[in-house]
Amino acid sequence: MIGARALMQTLVDSGVDVCFMNPGTSEMHFVHELDAVPQMRGVLALFEGVATGAADGYARMTGRPAAVLLHLGPGLGNGLANLHNARRAHSPVVTIVGAHATYHEHYDAPLQSDIESVARNVSGWYRASAFSREVGRDVAAAVAASLQPPGQVVTLVVPADVSWSQGAVPARPRALPPAQPVDNEAVDQAAAVLTSQEPTLLLLGGVGTREPGLRAASRICAATGAQMLGEVFPARQPRGAGVPPLERLAYLAEAAQKQLQGIQHVVLAGARSPVSFFAYPGRPSDLVPDGASVHTLADGTEDVTATLEALADRVAPGTAPQPRTWPRPRPRPARSMSTPWPRQLAPPCRRTRSSSTRRRPPASACRPPPRTRHATTGSPKPAGRSARACPPHSALRSPPPTGKCCACKPTAAPFTPTRRCGRWPASGPT
Repeated sequence: MIGARALMQTLVDSGVDVCFMNPGTSEMHFVHELDAVPQMRGVLALFEGVATGAADGYARMTGRPAAVLLHLGPGLGNGLANLHNARRAHSPVVTIVGAHATYHEHYDAPLQSDIESVARNVSGWYRASAFSREVGRDVAAAVAASLQPPGQVVTLVVPADVSWSQGAVPARPRALPPAQPVDNEAVDQAAAVLTSQEPTLLLLGGVGTREPGLRAASRICAATGAQMLGEVFPARQPRGAGVPPLERLAYLAEAAQKQLQGIQHVVLAGARSPVSFFAYPGRPSDLVPDGASVHTLADGTEDVTATLEALADRVAPGTAPQPRTWPRPRPRPARSMSTPWPRQLAPPCRRTRSSSTRRRPPASACRPPPRTRHATTGSPKPAGRSARACPPHSALRSPPPTGKCCACKPTAAPFTPTRRCGRWPASGPT
């Protein structure tokens, strides 16, 4: 079995069955093996940024790792922006980068680059396979690393000769580490802060913005009177009827300072302490009000949802979440013949109707004038204003010179329809 086949089979066995790709020459063996492993679905993108963005969105919505195949260092660089977004959102993305053959690197080909330096900007885990027999083991380690809480982008570099060489064996998927238990000490500290009757903010982030975390946080705020906000750019946030509403922290520093004004305690649940996106002259970078204290209930590596539910059971037993309620549309009242039209629903007056809404004449009333024959040549000509065989010698101008056609006169009056009593004439000129 070649390395590309073992790579793909290990991905499928580890639960990765979709690969977004923008491949090149070094990745053709991976593309060829798509037919041999039908469980893997390949999605071709015409630009690396599209492929990495699609992998990020797939991982956010499904919660499962997504694979993306890129071509050498330049291809990885083209998709770096959306990989940065995936890193900030803690999306489990397995980035597979094809490289030149190991014996071809010292020739310094035009697309040769330092892939590791580019990948380290967005990757929490990096590895380059040196032999085909190591590909299966490296892929299983990459998938497991991408799922480490709270999720991260990983990069695996596969040289071309490792991909086409024989001797590879698929590896078994690695078991994920168990979830960390709830920190009871952090729950006790947060419960004491929330029940102190002091202005407190519960800031949600990560999986805390999902529906189970929102319901638990809504219970906490309904029982304690605390304010609830979400991070500026949540990875995923459900909305709609039946889901507790979540207002997000403002993007601009001035607006965020107004939201946090008067807050004395900030409790973090899967979120980081709020800071401004950019530095401004004369303004602090830390958005936490002066004198306020920050308490970490659970960070991204812990079970945020279970911690919020434990805190809700502590401070809000028996309290129901406050979901968003949408008003029902009012039915349209029935109108009888004796009831006048409301002003906003009354039909427009015919006398005040604009010119754009006036009734147009039927198509039969706008027929062209009949055609006649030229007195001399016998050729057809229109009978209207343009029915003059020799316009320069028309009777409306100077008389025709001697020896020229003397029958060049209008054969009929021009057709000028007039409107009488609101009706168009039904026939042409008379």
